[in-house]
Amino acid sequence: MIKDGAYFHEPFTEDLVRLFFMDKIIYEGKTKYQQIHIFASKVFGKMLFLDKKIQSAQVDEYIFHECLVHPAMLLHPEPRKVLILGGGEGATLREALRHPTVKKAVMVDIDRELVDLCQQYLPEWSKGAFDDSRARLYFQDARRFVEKAREHFDVVISDLTEPLEGGPSVYLFTREFFSRIADIMTEEGIFVLQAGSADPFYHCFLASCARTLKEVFPIVRPYWTFIFSFSLPWGYVLASKKFDPLGLTAREISERFRKRQLDRLGYLYPQFYASIFILPRYLLAGLKKGELLTDEKPFIWKA
Repeated sequence: MIKDGAYFHEPFTEDLVRLFFMDKIIYEGKTKYQQIHIFASKVFGKMLFLDKKIQSAQVDEYIFHECLVHPAMLLHPEPRKVLILGGGEGATLREALRHPTVKKAVMVDIDRELVDLCQQYLPEWSKGAFDDSRARLYFQDARRFVEKAREHFDVVISDLTEPLEGGPSVYLFTREFFSRIADIMTEEGIFVLQAGSADPFYHCFLASCARTLKEVFPIVRPYWTFIFSFSLPWGYVLASKKFDPLGLTAREISERFRKRQLDRLGYLYPQFYASIFILPRYLLAGLKKGELLTDEKPFIWKA
């Protein structure tokens, strides 16, 4: 049992560990699928850790979730049906529902206990999104849901945990799974996923996700931003059947921000939108070294 006023050890990898001073322990426990820690920090506010890995912090969760959701949503001219894989805190759902074009947002998370705990202890994340009449919540394995789905979605958002050995996400980043996602997307469909660190050393997962998505989608655009609570630049990958984010004009971007009433976002704004797709040279070089991920050879993050 961890006590207030102690340091929490986050094992990023076997070579890198971070320490967080915990002013107050809010919750500590284990669900059927993962270990959960929620605590309060003077610097970061409330923090959520799953299997001892940080998921989000109150001080900057909006940065992570705005960058995950809005580039894909804004790229689509009229996203009506959205599928969210993971996203237990409810913040991804919150951001998707900001778009007035959305008529239905389906969220699929395997861990009902986690979602309940987030609603109880981290309501600032969802801000009532679970009560929105457009939201549909299913508690089941994301792969099983996608493989059995019969409806089609305009935007699919993957907010899944890292593929740790023995974890629930190992087979949710493979060519086979991405192909099935493409099958349940509309002809103008867009897919986006959070793809881990984009730093100069630990960007192999990001590169491999991008490499694998290129086997399935004609347009694949990695992008990034810096997340303060992660102490790292963080990567995302957008994959599209038809629309290229680099093809949007500044006028189109501004007009979509205006029509979607997104002027109150805390991080993204029209003039900044295109910049997140501009990558440093080390990432451009690293992306060329990405490996093809398959069910036979998935990515396993070594903690």
